[in-house]
Amino acid sequence: MAPKIINVDPAAFDQADLQPAVDKILAGELVAFPTETVYGLGANALDGDAVRHIYQVKGRPPGNPLIVHVSSIEQAKSVTSEWPEVAQQMAEQFWPGPLTMVLPKADSVPDIVTAGLDTVAVRFPAHPIARALIEMAGTPLAAPSANRYTGISPTTAQHVIRSLGDQLDMVIDGGPTDVGLESTVVSLVGPPHVLRPGMVDLDDLSEVAAVEPHNDRLYVEDEAAASPGMARKHYAPSARVVITSPSMRQVLNTKLVGILRLAGGPPILDAFVIDMPSDPDGYARQLYDALHRCDEQGCEYIVIEPPPKNTRWDAIWNRIRRAASSEESSE
Repeated sequence: MAPKIINVDPAAFDQADLQPAVDKILAGELVAFPTETVYGLGANALDGDAVRHIYQVKGRPPGNPLIVHVSSIEQAKSVTSEWPEVAQQMAEQFWPGPLTMVLPKADSVPDIVTAGLDTVAVRFPAHPIARALIEMAGTPLAAPSANRYTGISPTTAQHVIRSLGDQLDMVIDGGPTDVGLESTVVSLVGPPHVLRPGMVDLDDLSEVAAVEPHNDRLYVEDEAAASPGMARKHYAPSARVVITSPSMRQVLNTKLVGILRLAGGPPILDAFVIDMPSDPDGYARQLYDALHRCDEQGCEYIVIEPPPKNTRWDAIWNRIRRAASSEESSE
């Protein structure tokens, strides 16, 4: 059975529009909803059985913790056992917004949310629908991206439905997301360090505190991860991804290749070409949708032209490298 879709305008909606979704959450069920980063698959974070259903629907391994979404700093404090000064400073600077902080967890948070770890990942989203949903439910929401595990994250309700289909009861369609990539994740247990880069970049974070950059050696395969999104292969389309020059399309012996290029230019024979924005914010906003479109076209390979290499592009490099984790790439 197809999920019920609730169309909600983020700029103009009444609480009554979201009440059916709130009722689902309070009944221990799942609701897919928009955040400013990607669409999330939400459940009551304090209900272990509801959270277990998230793992089942996504096919997500139990060693991969979830982000707990809150609607205020006070609610964030309620799911943590320690709230250091650096957490307060970062919350005041970047919340609501695409930053997740990893902190010691409160006893009220079920172990299944945190993969049995004694830390919890917490975020206060900026999207008005996400914030209203949490406030109305009166409980934090555990919400990973609303797609099959390791697949392309959804930035529209249509992406959610295509990935999870009839496994969902309800999807809130709030239009395309604004940021387009998952949140930056920073551990504040010990010296602050980036566990997953995002569009709040290292330069932004360094305005608040000394933060160590992301390290690829933190990726895990068979043990509990310190935060969500730390599997080496992730954000991957069905097509095989190669990071190289679009001119290398000719060496790929296949009927259809998708190409994500920056500079634009003439048509490329037998290729599905998408011209990507040259600024990192615009590129991030369109990246997942472009990968979804290539899959929809039936591309066997996707060639991604290497973007610039600087701090502002770190999150994009992180995503495309991991989408191409099984392929040889010539950057």
